[in-house]
Amino acid sequence: MKKIFTMAVYLALALGAIPSHSETTSLEELRTGDMKKLVFHSKPKNIANAAYQLADNAGTETLEKYEGKYILLNFWATWCAPCRKEMPMLSDLQSELGGSDFEVVTIATGRNSPEGIKKFFSRANITNLPHHQDLKQKLASEMGVFGLPITVIIDPEGQEIARLRGDADWSSESAKAIIESLIKRTKP
Repeated sequence: MKKIFTMAVYLALALGAIPSHSETTSLEELRTGDMKKLVFHSKPKNIANAAYQLADNAGTETLEKYEGKYILLNFWATWCAPCRKEMPMLSDLQSELGGSDFEVVTIATGRNSPEGIKKFFSRANITNLPHHQDLKQKLASEMGVFGLPITVIIDPEGQEIARLRGDADWSSESAKAIIESLIKRTKP
C-alpha cells in the first residue's frame, strides 16, 4: 500500500498536479523589484466564500465563479492612494495576459460609492476591470485583509497560493513572468 501511495505522489508530481519545491523556487526567483513583496505560501490556503456585490447592483457572487483559472484578486478602495496608483498597472496586466486561464479581479472593500468607482475608472481610462464591491468588508475580513491594497493570487482549484501587501508594479516584467509561469501550468 505504501508503494502505491508513493507511486501516486510521484506520478502527480510528474504530471504537475502538485507544485514541486523546484516550481515554487523558480517562481520566487522571478521576483524582482516590487514583486519581492509577493509571498508564496508553502501550502495553498482555503479562501473565503463570502458573497460580494457585482457592479451596478447586478446581484452577488462568490469567488467560486473563477475556479478553473488563476485569479489575481485585488482588494482596494477609492480613497486609498496606493490602490489608485496601482490600478492602471493591474489594467495593463489584464490587457496583456487576461483570458481563459487568468483574470485580474478587483473588489472595492468598505465605503466606496459605485459612482466614485466609475468616475475613478473613467478618469484612469480603465475599461477592463470589474467594479465589484465588498461593502460590509465580509469577504475582506474572512480573507484576513486588514489594510489596503492587498493582492492575492488564487489557483485554478480556488486556493490562495500567494499574497502581496501594499502596492506594486503589476505591469512589470517580473509580475508578467510570474503570471506567465503560472498560466503555463494550466496548459497540457
